[in-house]
Amino acid sequence: MMSISTQNSHPSKYKIQRKPGEKVGIGTSVRVIVMVGIGAIFAIPIIGFVAMGFRSNEDVASGKGGFLGLGSVSIHNAINSFHTINAFGPGKGGLFTQWITNSVLLSVAACALGVFSSLPAGYALARLRFKGKKTVLFLTLLAMTMPNTVLVVPIFLEVDKINSVGQLWPLMVLLGFFPFGTYLSYIHFMTTLPHELVEAARLDGLGDIETFIKVALPIAKQAIALVCFYNIIAVWTNFFLPLALLSSSQNHQTITLGLQQLIGASPLFNPTIAAGLTVKLYMPQLALATFLSTLPLLAIFIFAQRYLLRGQTLGAVKG
Repeated sequence: MMSISTQNSHPSKYKIQRKPGEKVGIGTSVRVIVMVGIGAIFAIPIIGFVAMGFRSNEDVASGKGGFLGLGSVSIHNAINSFHTINAFGPGKGGLFTQWITNSVLLSVAACALGVFSSLPAGYALARLRFKGKKTVLFLTLLAMTMPNTVLVVPIFLEVDKINSVGQLWPLMVLLGFFPFGTYLSYIHFMTTLPHELVEAARLDGLGDIETFIKVALPIAKQAIALVCFYNIIAVWTNFFLPLALLSSSQNHQTITLGLQQLIGASPLFNPTIAAGLTVKLYMPQLALATFLSTLPLLAIFIFAQRYLLRGQTLGAVKG
């Protein structure tokens, strides 16, 4: 088999080198300018929104701070806004940190259950022979396309039947079974685990479970990273199912429901309700709360990006 060397000793083979003084073409300059302009269109609103969380109510109302309010940004404003956010709720407050904690617990538990269920299922669909395998794969794909709105009523009735509405553990179980994770695992084992390797393990006397643990799992790091990442994203941003099952318990709600409460209790959006509250939230507080709610997802992406970039090519090359 022919191979292409990519060693650093021959960088000229893979990089376009310009001669000293060589001018960049007009077409290249135009493309760079267009891409910078498109990037600015997306970046400027994000920068302005994040900066809003580090400004004070007075500066926002008076329009101080110059471009995007960056001149009035300070960590002191953010600390004051966070104390205001965390004072929201009955008694001494603390609902915001409780919502973040609930979302973290729910995401971690659902992720663990998702990996525990998706990888064996994907391996079985890819490398085991059993009756009805195509039907199971079809049902998995069907479950991926089924919206939560179709299942929310029967799910609510079942959870209510066991008197668990308002508790987190039913959501952990429901969101832990991740059809998309099963499909990702199926594609991974189909493309990276040769059938001959499975047959060799069987000839050595290994059963199906031992083959999965000793042969398949060691080469499934990218699949695990993908399943965890997409499962956590789906759980953290899920709104409709927590709304149906957790609305009766304010302390057990997730951050997505909590942000809705913060917005609904703000004088900017609901002056009637906000008039009776001792803690009033304005644009800096709402922007900071939204920004803080995205930090766990950003941290997970940065931590797992090495595996994600490799895992995105699952199924692209076989052999």
